[in-house]
Amino acid sequence: MDKKRRSQRTNPAIVIMILALIALVWYFDQFVVEALPFAQAPTATPTPVPETLELEADRLAAEGSLNQAVETYKQAIMVSGGLPNLAGLYVKLAHAQILAGEYAAAKTSAENALLLNDQNPTALAELGWSYSYLGNEVEAEKALLQALELNPDSVEAHAYYAELLTDQGDYEGAAVHSRQALQLDSQSLVALRARGYVLYFTGNYDEAAVHFEQAIAINDRVADLHQFLGLIYWTLGRTDEAIERFNVADTFDPDNPLPDTYISRIYLGIGEYAKAAQFARSAVDNEPANPIRWGNWGVALFKNLQYPEAIDAFRYAIRGGQTEDGISVTGMALDFDKAEYFYMYGLALAYTRQCSEALPIFQALITNVPTDEVAIANAEVGIEICEQYVSTGNPAGGQDPETTPTTEPNDGS
Repeated sequence: MDKKRRSQRTNPAIVIMILALIALVWYFDQFVVEALPFAQAPTATPTPVPETLELEADRLAAEGSLNQAVETYKQAIMVSGGLPNLAGLYVKLAHAQILAGEYAAAKTSAENALLLNDQNPTALAELGWSYSYLGNEVEAEKALLQALELNPDSVEAHAYYAELLTDQGDYEGAAVHSRQALQLDSQSLVALRARGYVLYFTGNYDEAAVHFEQAIAINDRVADLHQFLGLIYWTLGRTDEAIERFNVADTFDPDNPLPDTYISRIYLGIGEYAKAAQFARSAVDNEPANPIRWGNWGVALFKNLQYPEAIDAFRYAIRGGQTEDGISVTGMALDFDKAEYFYMYGLALAYTRQCSEALPIFQALITNVPTDEVAIANAEVGIEICEQYVSTGNPAGGQDPETTPTTEPNDGS
């Protein structure tokens, strides 16, 4: 007879463990899994093609969107992977950066191009142009002459060298190179600009205006072109058009103090002193460390009979100091070019009965610029005002003296 099977009893501990695991799985499924970030299927992100980016940057540069062009050239360089056209990208970047006013960055870009090919004449030309803007004429000439040696038909090298020779006062040589640049390419913006530049500094203002107008027709977003055209219009007495050009230049290069300074000086010349003060103040905001900006603002305030405000501006210009924004200003030295800031400062002090401060200024003018007739005449007026105040307790005058010149103050450029 078969033995009866032994019945198996369930272990309570095992049952409890299984139930606990089931509960844990349910909790994980309901509350934890939903909170975990699931890996998504990778989305195909095409890598930008450097050639496409280069074409886009070329288009932006051609239409005058220089800042966007600069950024797009940089993107093309980043994804180029060392392609053969990398040097060319750096050259284009340098050119766009110069037109956008980024001179130090342009120098670096041109140098990067030359690291890849030190016999690249266009890179040398852009390097020379950037050096010229940075005030290093020796290195500028060296680079430009090397570019011309490598490529005597380089439009850019001839154009940039023409401007450099103009700055050096070699107008004959500048004329030769500017004409040669135009002969090589009559539709080149830099050739038109260079020819206009030479004509402006040799007093051929009508011709200069034509060339700058033609350059602007090619690219109307280059601030520098509008600024020069504004200077030409101003010289020709076309003040409304000059103001318009300077405003356009300010739009494209809002950190440049010169357009506002020039507009201020135009308004000074036509007697609209409140407007002159407004634009001079904008120039101060753009370049607060430059004492010339404070001096020009002081002149406009003085002409508008705002003597206390003018005194504050002149103090920064002449004495220097720390502005409310923490900017350090180094005061200017007295010389013939800056004498008007000093005598207007002295007169503003005299009109507000601050003769103890005014008289040393007048004496300094008499001692240091004795042949400046306008400065000496104003110093003598100021001394007379103070003498009358001391003797009677009332200053004489209080109005802008007739001896104050109507010429515009220094722009500091």
